[in-house]
Amino acid sequence: MNKNTQLKYILYARKSSESEDRQVASIESQKTVLMELAQREGLEIIDILTESQSAKEPGRPVFNKMIEKISKGEAQGIICWKLDRLARNPVDGGTISWMLQQGKIQHIQTYERSYYPNDNVLMMSVEFGMANQFIRDLSQNVKRGLITKAERGWYPRSVPIGYLNNPIRQAEQPIIKDPERFDLVKKMFELMLTGIYTPPKILEIATNEWGLRNKYNKPISRSNIYRIFTDPFYCGDFEFPIGSGWYHGKHEPMITKEEYDAIQILLESKGKPRPKKHSFAFTGLIRCGECGSMITVEEKIKKQKNGNIHHYIYYHCTNKKHECSQKYIEERKLEKQISAILEKIEIPTEFHNWVMKQLKLENEKEIQDRNKILESQKKAYDNCVNKIDRLIEMRLNNEITEDEFISKKSELLREKLHLQELLNDTDNRISSWIEKAENIFNFAKDAKFKFEIGTPQEKRQILMALGSNLTLKNGIISLSIEKPLLLIEKAVPEIKKINNDVRTSKNIELERNLDALYTQNPLVQGRQDSNPDQRFWRPLCCH
Repeated sequence: MNKNTQLKYILYARKSSESEDRQVASIESQKTVLMELAQREGLEIIDILTESQSAKEPGRPVFNKMIEKISKGEAQGIICWKLDRLARNPVDGGTISWMLQQGKIQHIQTYERSYYPNDNVLMMSVEFGMANQFIRDLSQNVKRGLITKAERGWYPRSVPIGYLNNPIRQAEQPIIKDPERFDLVKKMFELMLTGIYTPPKILEIATNEWGLRNKYNKPISRSNIYRIFTDPFYCGDFEFPIGSGWYHGKHEPMITKEEYDAIQILLESKGKPRPKKHSFAFTGLIRCGECGSMITVEEKIKKQKNGNIHHYIYYHCTNKKHECSQKYIEERKLEKQISAILEKIEIPTEFHNWVMKQLKLENEKEIQDRNKILESQKKAYDNCVNKIDRLIEMRLNNEITEDEFISKKSELLREKLHLQELLNDTDNRISSWIEKAENIFNFAKDAKFKFEIGTPQEKRQILMALGSNLTLKNGIISLSIEKPLLLIEKAVPEIKKINNDVRTSKNIELERNLDALYTQNPLVQGRQDSNPDQRFWRPLCCH
């Protein structure tokens, strides 16, 4: 008679959804085979316990329930697929080994073999140790893979709304734009940058007017809208706690770093925008030149006896700090002052067209320089990659210690990331400064006209682009004009003089040679005596 027929057994089946269990039979398959095994061996099963949870850490509730039943004497044996189904960590493995040695567990039956208290426990310890080491190695391999992915510029986790993880394995672009949501999320950022809307208001517009939903077809929560506006992933960077921490992503940014920083300032500002019935152009932008308090807005509607209605908007100091003698100013007078400042940087269409031609010529010259720099940087990058390969080979040959390997590898990876950023920066250098210069000259040509006909939101954006440190004192607005626009301002009088001379001249050849007049005029070119070839868009592009 089989002595095991007098024992009572618990059938334990486990499978987790993690990668190490992909090749393990399903719980139902385990149960079917083990019940057939128990029937064939004449083993009495008093309970069947199943669990879908990883065993790499202690604390599994069903496993603990089985241990409790055995401790109480309700069962003396365990039937399981393999020992690694019971434990993949030293704590649970030690519990099983100790209970077997003490005789509380008198028999463990797996599909392949049996384990008894009088057996050499070394074999069981080895099997549990192998299961635990497998988990440790797997964890390290997973971490290493995630770090490698991050170092390549791809966020190794689930991406935020507006982007998608590419479902195609080994795709060149692991992260792609969500065709359904990318543009809508970008519009949310654009609204936030105006400084007029609060995050809850933007959420309301996106949900109710645009129909924005997350991937589960549910509206975005209020807490998540703040998470979106503070996530640096949208400007191209991301944080990953394993490895060096911060990485520069290769995914297409939704906003620039400057726009991201501006949004963080808006979110942290004490004067955080609040919903209003009307949008006012300059709230939260200007400070009192006397006491330093913010300038606020007040709207008044006056009705005359004859039935006429007059609408007025006034800006005045909030006077929150101490007594202030400053009086209010009507919005129309404030706008006239801003328009006058914009007129000082306004350039004629003819000059704008000439500058665009010059920028294209400059671009062609820069391409040659860029290619030489790229070639040099590519050599440095390839050299760094070769060093990493040699370092790995040295470690495999035990020529260096693990600590030396980790230290040197970290140093080389930082160097590799830096060189990769230089390559990207150099590749984009020409297009970026050309684009910046074009934007500045486009602004100088159209800003005054757009300001005078624009909406409050457009006027606000133009004023923000014009300069900073805006103050209002004695009814006069002052600001620090952006340096590129200051360079244009210095040249504008001469540019307009040339254009007026050409228009009033009867000399046809002179009119045809307008380009030559711009080129020959040192003030228009912004040339310096020490550097006669210096053109004013050169320093302009560096700011």
